[in-house]
Amino acid sequence: MTPRMWLTAFLGIARRETLRFVNQRGRFLAALVRPLVWLFIFAAGFRAVLGLSITPPYQTYVLYEVYVTPGLCAMIQLFNGMQSSLSMVYDRETGAMRTLLVSPFPRWFLLASKLVAGVLVSIIQVYTFLAIAWFWDVRPPMGGYLTLLPALFLSGLMLGAMGLFISSAIRQLENFAGVMNFVIFPMFFASTALYPLWRMRESSVLLHQICAINPFSHAVELIRFALYQRFDPLSFCVVSGCLILFFAAAVFMYDPAKGLWARRKGGA
Repeated sequence: MTPRMWLTAFLGIARRETLRFVNQRGRFLAALVRPLVWLFIFAAGFRAVLGLSITPPYQTYVLYEVYVTPGLCAMIQLFNGMQSSLSMVYDRETGAMRTLLVSPFPRWFLLASKLVAGVLVSIIQVYTFLAIAWFWDVRPPMGGYLTLLPALFLSGLMLGAMGLFISSAIRQLENFAGVMNFVIFPMFFASTALYPLWRMRESSVLLHQICAINPFSHAVELIRFALYQRFDPLSFCVVSGCLILFFAAAVFMYDPAKGLWARRKGGA
């Protein structure tokens, strides 16, 4: 197959995801309402609490948005990754995914194309949120909007790959909603999305340890550092490692000879 054929296949998958996103305006609004509610209502209380004591690398930014805004950006990507995976369950029920997987292109390429397309959609949502948050005095350095882009891309890939892996084990669409709540809310609240890790230690050692090993916490920290033009090597390594792990597991699970389809055939 020629490079043009690979590019055509990728653009076709990306176009399908984009059209699905454009036609589902409620999905776009829902993706913005959640973080905006947290920003406009709850973050006002965090301003007074979190602004009292700031430790490195946040000593220059004594504002609540240093803590809250990056976590809300990661929240958008987390929900988008799960919703994109929800479409995989729907496509499997309708037979569209089977048609996609029997194409001559390798499975990893098809899943990666869908993953990248979903990440691009989530990046649009994040920047829209940041544009609205600008009017709420959430104004990071202008250069941070550029350094944020690769962090969003990497974290979005990791969260999307996790969603793909979860979707591979869900056989019916109605079961996925419960799984989403079981995954999203524990990952979000047991992370550094709303509170810094050092404050978690002051509250509970166990909660601090959970937050420290939570991949979502490292995605938040990667975004937080990037938004303020910094780089966190630990978060980068953890997010990259989790991306490889989740994506490899998703490719395995979608293998007709080994994963989901083999189990289905055996149970039929």
